[in-house]
Amino acid sequence: MRLSVPSLMWCVFGITTGEFVIAGILPGIATDLAVSIPAAGLLVTAYAIGMIVGGPVLTALTARFPRKPLILVLLGITIAGNLASALAPAYGVLFAARVVTSLVTSTFFANAIVIAVSGAAPGKQASTVSKLVFGMNLSMILGAPIGTFIGNAHGWRATFLAVAACCAAGFALVARLVPDVREPSGGGSAVSELRVLRDRDVLLAIAVTAVGNAGLLMVFTFFAPLVTDVTGFAGAAVAALLLVYGVGAALGNFLGGRLSDRAPRAAQLGLLGVLAAVLVLMWAGSGSMAVTAVMVFVLGAAGFAVIPGMQARVLATASAAPTLAMAVNASAYQLAAAFAAWLGGRVIDGGLGLSSLYVVAAAVTVAGIAVSSYAWRRSRVPA
Repeated sequence: MRLSVPSLMWCVFGITTGEFVIAGILPGIATDLAVSIPAAGLLVTAYAIGMIVGGPVLTALTARFPRKPLILVLLGITIAGNLASALAPAYGVLFAARVVTSLVTSTFFANAIVIAVSGAAPGKQASTVSKLVFGMNLSMILGAPIGTFIGNAHGWRATFLAVAACCAAGFALVARLVPDVREPSGGGSAVSELRVLRDRDVLLAIAVTAVGNAGLLMVFTFFAPLVTDVTGFAGAAVAALLLVYGVGAALGNFLGGRLSDRAPRAAQLGLLGVLAAVLVLMWAGSGSMAVTAVMVFVLGAAGFAVIPGMQARVLATASAAPTLAMAVNASAYQLAAAFAAWLGGRVIDGGLGLSSLYVVAAAVTVAGIAVSSYAWRRSRVPA
């Protein structure tokens, strides 16, 4: 079991690199397939929709599958989807390949978390989750930039081939090093799996994920115009600032996992409070390049510190069907991203100015604190 978590982390790195890297190769795709940049951008939207819809549905339908064979099949679909993306002769084929790949992403991540946590020592669930989330951090820090470099040097098709190769290596690692967890993903039918979504504690835990992350996602969605138009950084500095954000996210992820293991309730409420305060400070210091550069690191750390505890809380409340709950939780995160983009657009169109996004994001995060407080107060599951 000792090497199973790093193996699963590598798979998360490969899969999420395939999700994030497309933003860096959009111009090449648009030019090669003779479509507009907005049309190419719909590939990102399609991936998010696939995760929102495919995660809960596919996870429920695979409820009786043993976990290890299931994640190997899901990895196989991911490899095939990225190969199809690399070989796509037309935009429609590429669009379909991205949708198929996205449909299995949430289900894989949910099963990977449950497998990893099942072998964790008592009281180490959140820090174990943080190790898998670190794979996603690495895809932001290393995977997406490397994939973009490959795409710029050898064409966007080479990027998808590299992602497929990375996932194939993950397939070999899982087959060799991850133990065969005998109990199925949920143990019952799709209908019995879905009953877990009637549980108040589960729904509240998922709501905390959606509301608690929406403020951060709003700022991240409009990150580039915030640091260029408001603070005054050159466009070339955006990539470097995103790297700073990613490094902060990786460190915050591990710190949040440890804190949530020790005091889950205090950690969740306290870290959300820190995140809200950081957003206000970013608004106050948005005119200073030095202050903004430092706060971008702190924002990444605070934003990702809350995630392991949220994931572990969903697992704790959904013991009857943890895999489905984790998939729905991932869908809730995607819905929060969509809502954040919509609300941020309304704030900008309303004439309040770009910098006001920080204040609105802080207010949304405070709403997340309120939802979290209510969830803990009404919870039937011990902290």
